[in-house]
Amino acid sequence: PTAITAALVGVKSRLQIFGLQRWINEYPEEPLLAILPGVALQELWQIVGLAETALLAVSVMVVVTALLGMMAMIFSSLNERRREMAIWRAMGARPATILGLLVLEAVLMATLGALLGLALVYAGLALGQPWIDATYGIWLPITAPTAQEGAVLAVVIVAAALASLFPALRAYRLSLADGMTVRN
Repeated sequence: PTAITAALVGVKSRLQIFGLQRWINEYPEEPLLAILPGVALQELWQIVGLAETALLAVSVMVVVTALLGMMAMIFSSLNERRREMAIWRAMGARPATILGLLVLEAVLMATLGALLGLALVYAGLALGQPWIDATYGIWLPITAPTAQEGAVLAVVIVAAALASLFPALRAYRLSLADGMTVRN
């Protein structure tokens, strides 16, 4: 070879590493650069960790926003469904039954949303995997969701159930007469 672009140098004592690095970096006859792979990788993982934390924060905000939107949707539908709930009550449904139906509705919406999201992720992976591999040389394996990811989905569904309790409790407190009166 006409030039050496990289060399791996090992030392017998770990205490010599930083002195050797300084000596190579300050070598006056040739512009050289000594890099410690462990330190460089640690810095890289710190940067990646910050990005991962930022993405996690964005994900949490998206979930909270979606839960608030679902809660607002259920609240707004309560006024439209007053008569429906009054009919249920007149037919013998207890207030707890109405509460349970509204919570069940929210849980079903969250579950279907999670399943649709999973389906879209796997479809996107299946379609994008060859292109990402060919373009960037990064192979994205398609694997089943991990236990941690399943737990996250379960937490989101439970959070949806808890968020639906606010409008469900309002519906629980509505009287039969309230649903039968005409509002302008």
